[in-house]
Amino acid sequence: MMEFITKYWQIMLAGTGETLYMTFASTLFAYLLGLPLGVIMVVTARGGITPNQGVNKVLGTIINIGRSIPFIILMLVLIPFTRFVVGKAIGSTAAIVPLTIAAAPFVARVVEQSLAEVDHGVVEAARTMGATKWQIVYKVMLPESVPSLMRGLSITTITLLGYSAMAGACGAGGLGDIAIRYGYHRYQFDVMVATVILIIVIVQLIQMVFDAITKKIDKRNK
Repeated sequence: MMEFITKYWQIMLAGTGETLYMTFASTLFAYLLGLPLGVIMVVTARGGITPNQGVNKVLGTIINIGRSIPFIILMLVLIPFTRFVVGKAIGSTAAIVPLTIAAAPFVARVVEQSLAEVDHGVVEAARTMGATKWQIVYKVMLPESVPSLMRGLSITTITLLGYSAMAGACGAGGLGDIAIRYGYHRYQFDVMVATVILIIVIVQLIQMVFDAITKKIDKRNK
């Protein structure tokens, strides 16, 4: 065990850093894209504050198509776009592009579901008091759905952690790359086990943090 730690701790540390970098950066960008899409889906839905079936159906179709493409295929298809955006197609930074695009449609549906759960009576009360449509969204709907949004954020982050490991098969780096390069190609089973354990630990920590935050902000727990 000590020999393993001495030999591989730097590699594992670097891989963990790359994995966390890809995961959290892509989560941030996915929400920058997916959050507005989810809001638009809710407000343009039938019974929404600005119903527009045309926009809703077109956007819904685009989101569904985005969610239907397997990540590995999407990553390969986006290589020219990734190279255009970041100047290269491999590495942790390059992986953020397909990770973001893969997660954005998922985020949009998560946000849509969270906002749809907001009590319609609260929205109507805000409308009665003269709130504008924009005020209803950012002062009523979003604040009321924060606990649900946080739960969705934890799911998205953990999902992207798994995707980042998958991206390691295509030269993205991180723990997935280490598991494949050392554990699979070089038949070093101890490295494979170590990467799996690290990923499990990271997932548990992420879930614990988000559970604690959600519990603290959820009004139903007070």
